[in-house]
Amino acid sequence: MIRFQRQKPTEDLLKPIDTACSSKNKTEDYITALQWYKSKTEKEIAQNTPEQNDKLYEDYVKIRDKYTACLSGTLGNILDEYINYYDAESKGYKFPENIKKLSAELKKGGLEFMEIGEGYTEIWSLPDHYFSVFKDKVTPDYNDYIQQLSKESEGLYSADAGLVISWKELGDRTIFWENFMKRYPKSHLISRVKEMYNSYLYDYLFGMDNTPTHEHSDGTLYDENRQEFNRIIKKYPNSNAAKKAKELMNLYDAHLSDEEIHKKIDIERQY
Repeated sequence: MIRFQRQKPTEDLLKPIDTACSSKNKTEDYITALQWYKSKTEKEIAQNTPEQNDKLYEDYVKIRDKYTACLSGTLGNILDEYINYYDAESKGYKFPENIKKLSAELKKGGLEFMEIGEGYTEIWSLPDHYFSVFKDKVTPDYNDYIQQLSKESEGLYSADAGLVISWKELGDRTIFWENFMKRYPKSHLISRVKEMYNSYLYDYLFGMDNTPTHEHSDGTLYDENRQEFNRIIKKYPNSNAAKKAKELMNLYDAHLSDEEIHKKIDIERQY
C-alpha cells in the first residue's frame, strides 16, 4: 500500500514509500503520489541544468507510466464499462455522478479517460501535462520533442484500424519529424524519433487497413491522397517524404503490384 511520511519538519509534501501496484491502494493513493512527484520534479527542475532536466523528463515519464498502469488495473471495470455511457441519440457521453467525480480526481493527477476505439478506453496524461512542466527547462531538442508530442496527444491518431487525423495533418507531422532529425542529428532522441518518423511516413504513403491511400483491386491512388502528395512535393520538394511520395505515385501509375511497390519504397512501420 502506498503510505506517506513527512521527510523533514519544514517540508510540506508527503513522499510515497511504495511505488508498486497493489490491490490495497485506492485511486486517491495513486493521485496523491502523482501530485507529489510533480511537485518534487518541479523543485528539481528549478535547480538543474537543461541537460539534467532531459534525464529528469525521462524519469518522470516512467514514473507516471507506472502509476497510470496501476490506476488502469484498479479502474479496470470502469474502463470496460466506459463505452456504455455513450448516448447515440445525443452523440455524446452521459456520465453518472461517480464517473464525473472520478474524472475530476484523475485531472488532479494530470490524467483523463480516453476512448480509443473498438469499445476500449484508456487512461492518458492530459495533452499539455509534460510540456507545462518542462517547457523551456530542457535542451532545445527535448523542448521541441515534448511540445510536438503535446500537440499530437490532443486527439486520437487512429482508431478501428483507420486514420483519425486528416492526411494533411499526417503529412505535416511526417515533415516535422523529418526536420527534427535534420535539426538535431546528435540528439539522444534520434533513434526514438526515427521510429516515429518511419511509422508516420509508412501510414502517409500506404494508409491503414480501413483508410488506405489506394484501391487494392487495381492499385489506383485515391484523388485526395494524390492531391496531398502533390502538396507535400510542392511545399517541401527536397524532403525525403516528398521524394517517397513522388516515387510511390510513379510506381502505382506504372501498375506494379503492391508487393513490388512495398519492396521498392522500403519503409517499415515500427509500431
